Amino acid sequence: MELEIIEVIKKWTEGEVNNFIKVWIIVFISLIYIYYVSKFLPKGIFRFISIFPVICLNLILPLNLQSIHLGGATTFFLVWLSNFKLLTFAFGKGPLAESSSVSVSRFVALACFPIKIQETPLQINDNKQNPDFENGKNGLKSIWNYGIKLVLIPLFLQVYEHGEKLLHPWLIMAIISIHLYVGLEIILAIFGGLARIFLGIELEPQFNDPYLSSSLQDFWGRRWNLMVPRILRPSIYDPVLELSSRVMGRKWAPLPAIFSTFLVSALMHEVMLFYLGRGWPSWEMSYFFLLHGVALSMEVAVKKALRMKKKNGRSYELPWIIAAPLTIGFVFSTGIWLFFPEFLRCKPMDRAYKEYAAMAELFGDVCRALNLKGFTINAN
Repeated sequence: MELEIIEVIKKWTEGEVNNFIKVWIIVFISLIYIYYVSKFLPKGIFRFISIFPVICLNLILPLNLQSIHLGGATTFFLVWLSNFKLLTFAFGKGPLAESSSVSVSRFVALACFPIKIQETPLQINDNKQNPDFENGKNGLKSIWNYGIKLVLIPLFLQVYEHGEKLLHPWLIMAIISIHLYVGLEIILAIFGGLARIFLGIELEPQFNDPYLSSSLQDFWGRRWNLMVPRILRPSIYDPVLELSSRVMGRKWAPLPAIFSTFLVSALMHEVMLFYLGRGWPSWEMSYFFLLHGVALSMEVAVKKALRMKKKNGRSYELPWIIAAPLTIGFVFSTGIWLFFPEFLRCKPMDRAYKEYAAMAELFGDVCRALNLKGFTINAN
């Protein structure tokens, strides 16, 4: 039986999994190097020079991976999150600079995974200008919440396999949107949970029920994939805000800062698609983020112009029952128009289906190697 198990492990550690392990060994070694080098180099140009080779390495390593799950997650973690964290850290800013006194293991985890240490229990904050998050004590929801979402994934796969000819394309797009949200939340929760178990740290949330958003500012700033705003704020938003404040004053300075942040986000999404599909961009996804950058800037400008804040106990903001459907409707309709066409050219659903089938086959091989009689897996 031991030989059978060894053969199963050997089969599934060849190719993609083998490359995945090698990539992350190199990543961990390079981040340990940065941890110790930064102790001797002050923030500024010399620290940047020492970090720059690692940033270039992070751009190259994901090219060794092809899969949606392993390759896609690695690309997001290294090319976007880690590189932006390292760039800001070189100049004494961002989450790594804020946690400069942590141990080497925590530094490595913070540098390459979508986590941020929550130093004190997170409290609900009524100040809507605060970019921190408002949905509880820590970043992980209940096990039942994630369990229910995990059960949804095979249902999505059945829809893709049998429902394309029966369901309206817009309904398929809606299901893909939910699948994207559920998949991202589960992946980020897994990494967050592992960090919590092995590093003993409390985490800030990654998602905050984006389907409850009452405005674009609420959706992008406080609810959707919150690690991205945490990275873009110190690296793009704050520097542009400071520069534009000198030119146009503090009141209207957030507008170019918002648009610049969405411009960088647009470019980074195109980069992510290049790694996933290995093809040149059609720029439709960029138009999606630039449109939302303009729309969000207009939203902020209108709020400022109308002074949409509570005054004498009254608020000029739309009621949630009206604002939420308008917000989600705008995000969904523009997503169908501009986001999904380019995204679906990478055939992510077909590739994900094959990867799920491969994982089921692996589980079946392990069970058969362990002589679990009566247990079979149909991966077809």
